[in-house]
Amino acid sequence: MKTITFKRPDGTELAGSYAEPKAGANAPGIVVIQEWWGLNPQIQGVANRLAEAGYRALVPDLYRGKVTVEAAEAQHLMSSVNFGDAAGQDIRGAVQYLKSSSAKVGVTGFCMGGALTMLSAVNVPEADAAVSWYGLPPLEFIDAGKIKMPVMGHFAIDDAFFPIGTVDELERTLATANVHFEFHRYKAEHAFANETGPAYNRIAAELAWERTMEFFGTHLK
Repeated sequence: MKTITFKRPDGTELAGSYAEPKAGANAPGIVVIQEWWGLNPQIQGVANRLAEAGYRALVPDLYRGKVTVEAAEAQHLMSSVNFGDAAGQDIRGAVQYLKSSSAKVGVTGFCMGGALTMLSAVNVPEADAAVSWYGLPPLEFIDAGKIKMPVMGHFAIDDAFFPIGTVDELERTLATANVHFEFHRYKAEHAFANETGPAYNRIAAELAWERTMEFFGTHLK
């Protein structure tokens, strides 16, 4: 894995962590969006795992170099992020960077990154597929009519941060707009796929990963 820079649509540069598969720069790509902790070793590990599965993986540094292990600081850092700018500029720029040599590019993210993945499905038309992990923005910001890519979601039934009822509501909205989507619910808690956290659920995490790999394999490869 190495640090690279890429340009946002507005022309400003942003850094990110990049992992490349054996197939090289023409392999399909996936933009990986961090949890609220920042661009830390755990999320870099997700990118490396995707590279091992044959994808170019790019994690944009949404916090501009800041990382934390403290929940209060993470909340502060997350609250400083303009989600519309992050989706429409940071993440879109990362997708455009990968698209310069990859025919298809997906987006995936966890927690805060899951919410930004859903916003990217609306605001990043260059992306070809999106997988959100236990995170949603306020639903009024999801214009389902603008979502043209297939979407997958992994959600925890016992999520204290994103109530499962909100997932049910989004599901109805996407169905009404004829979005191609599939949502999966797991008997688990928030951040169940983060192997470094207290809520890690190996069975749920492995099943969600298998489903994600099948989904991206269908829509990106």
